[in-house]
Amino acid sequence: MKINKPGPLNGLRVLDLAGPIGLYCTKQLAEMGADVVKIEPPGGDPTRNIGPFVHGEINPEKSLYFFYYNTNKRSITLNLETEKGREIFKKLVKSADIVVETYHPGYLEKLGLGYDNLRTINRGLIMTSITGFGQNGPYCDYQWSDLVGLAMGGIMILSGFPDDPPNYVGGYQAYNLAGTNGAIGTLMALCYRDANGEGQHVDVSMQEAVVPASEISIPSYAARKIIRRRSGRQVYRGWNELFPCKDGFIMCSPFGAAGWRKVLAWVESEGMAADLTTDNYTTLLDLMANVQMDRQPTGQKSGAKSLAGRDADIAHIEEVWEKFLMTHTKQELFEKCQAMNVRLMPIYNAADQMHDPQLLSRDWFTPVEHPELGETITYGGPPYRFSETPWRITKRSPFLGEHNQDVYEKELGLSSEDLIGLEKDGVV
Repeated sequence: MKINKPGPLNGLRVLDLAGPIGLYCTKQLAEMGADVVKIEPPGGDPTRNIGPFVHGEINPEKSLYFFYYNTNKRSITLNLETEKGREIFKKLVKSADIVVETYHPGYLEKLGLGYDNLRTINRGLIMTSITGFGQNGPYCDYQWSDLVGLAMGGIMILSGFPDDPPNYVGGYQAYNLAGTNGAIGTLMALCYRDANGEGQHVDVSMQEAVVPASEISIPSYAARKIIRRRSGRQVYRGWNELFPCKDGFIMCSPFGAAGWRKVLAWVESEGMAADLTTDNYTTLLDLMANVQMDRQPTGQKSGAKSLAGRDADIAHIEEVWEKFLMTHTKQELFEKCQAMNVRLMPIYNAADQMHDPQLLSRDWFTPVEHPELGETITYGGPPYRFSETPWRITKRSPFLGEHNQDVYEKELGLSSEDLIGLEKDGVV
């Protein structure tokens, strides 16, 4: 990765008014080289109080959550509820390319800072609004959370075991999907502005961003009136793909689907194949492989239907397979099966990821110095690579109001006395 060149968004200014639902959007823009100015209320953004914290010390300047989502950004404080604060924001808008905001629909309009107001100041401005349900519709004013996005986006109903309630999916996935689509929409609006010179309002609904992640659920219902259900360890074909092994879990169809003969030979070489080399089971394994590969088995009307009544035999195959897996680590299984061109994947935890040879070879992990903490913290790397305009993290997340002087005095031309007065008035 070339690190001596600016990022692809170098030279663009982003005003960041995003809460949790939009933080991943502005993080991506910042790490692509945009100058992202995070605008916080004078008391600090509430996300500074989200844990975990460095060394477990609860401190708004030590939130690992805040650290992660705000690398490469600058921070200023500004109270938009004050008239002076709104005047200053409008001055900032004059030189901005993008505003990302996550307030409830209508809030900024009430302050005179809606898109229609701001575009009179800056015709090329792009405003990206990321909310739970979008800017209109019967739910647009409803409260939202990451859990709401997962529930109403159709992900929770697919997560978990059939007899259990729907499961929460960790890692703020709904928020991150909304943020990712917010970044994509913003970049598309930039492309349009480059071609036509006009900014626009980008309206992102978390619910609409999450629904596509449920994959074929909607087409299945629309075409066949089938509601997909939670399947636990089972895939829709009727057998398991997730299995425990010696030091964790792996993901693989029984004996690797089309590669089952190679894997069965390996299992047999270690004396653990039991009776699976008999015709009864080899015929079934071949049939299962055909269904896995979406091929219609010879002499069968339907591959899936031909498995009907074979549940006990499939369960036996899985039992033998699982006993074998418990004698090997996930890395041993992964490397052996890949060498046989069989698809088997280890299920990683964070420690596995940080020691993964593939990620290490591509220098994916990014150490970032936090001088004030006397530490270097490792962050994840880029979701994309550019040959000429590199992605990179250049600096840690900002302290509250760390860049007030740079922005207000050096860029807007306010005096130090002006800034002190604004602080006393609660404007910054």
